[in-house]
Amino acid sequence: MTTMARDAAARATKAPAVRSSCIRRHELAAFLRSRRERITPEQVGLPQGTRRRTPGLRREEVAQLSAVGVTWYTWLEQARDIQVSVQVLDALARTLMLDGSERAHLFQLAEAVDPTPAASCTGVTPALEEMLRALEPIPACIQNSRYDILAYNRTYARLTGDLDAVPPEDRNLLILVYTHPDWRRAIVHLEETRRLIAAKFRVAMAGHLGEPAWKMLVKRMTAESPEFREYWERYEVTGLRNTRTKQFLNPYVGLLSLDHTDLWLNPESGARMVTYVPVDEESRQRVAELHELAVPAERD
Repeated sequence: MTTMARDAAARATKAPAVRSSCIRRHELAAFLRSRRERITPEQVGLPQGTRRRTPGLRREEVAQLSAVGVTWYTWLEQARDIQVSVQVLDALARTLMLDGSERAHLFQLAEAVDPTPAASCTGVTPALEEMLRALEPIPACIQNSRYDILAYNRTYARLTGDLDAVPPEDRNLLILVYTHPDWRRAIVHLEETRRLIAAKFRVAMAGHLGEPAWKMLVKRMTAESPEFREYWERYEVTGLRNTRTKQFLNPYVGLLSLDHTDLWLNPESGARMVTYVPVDEESRQRVAELHELAVPAERD
């Protein structure tokens, strides 16, 4: 085969891939425009204004809210061949208020892997889900080393309010403890809890410093929570204790004193089942009452 023939064959082989990539870029651009145009300025805390011709948000507003350059975002909507990081995709998904299906579609079009727990609950087998149910009325959940809550039983769902109402991508202990109103009200020793979880998270992150999901979480927390930023900048570290007593002021049944226990499922990945066993008879009765309140939510 001559050199010219080989070059022609190579171009023919690459052509379908090039066309596919081009189609994806145009689909991504169209999808972003459609999502941008459905969001009103009021939904993201911007004034409506009197001379707004564009339906929904302007490109520069999306860029500003997502902390990216206006020119770069414009190129993205023009289907130009540019690289898009998972951090930027995550920021765009939040700015455009994408639901779970829309978020998955965004990452698929960008040919990227969504690093949030909403994308995959790796390691939660049917057997583990059955164990969570069997532990009722004891509140229990499964967490990974990043403190994402991957699965939980009905009593745990009502331990601090209504965990079912929290978007899956926000079911993370750092996010909940530092930013969620229900959790902040329910945790009796809030500041101690915040300090300890920041110190434990720093220890856990030492083995994941180059992973986007971990860096994205820290970036989000430092931006959204001055309290987290303060504790994070102290560089405190502490190890995990398998058992300790915690107190919650539950909005449905009152004060609960519970022994928190970590049951390690996979020490290498940090996966663990977390249980909360009542330490006294009053807490035991209240946990049973909480379970009775939580079960109808599952039937509904």
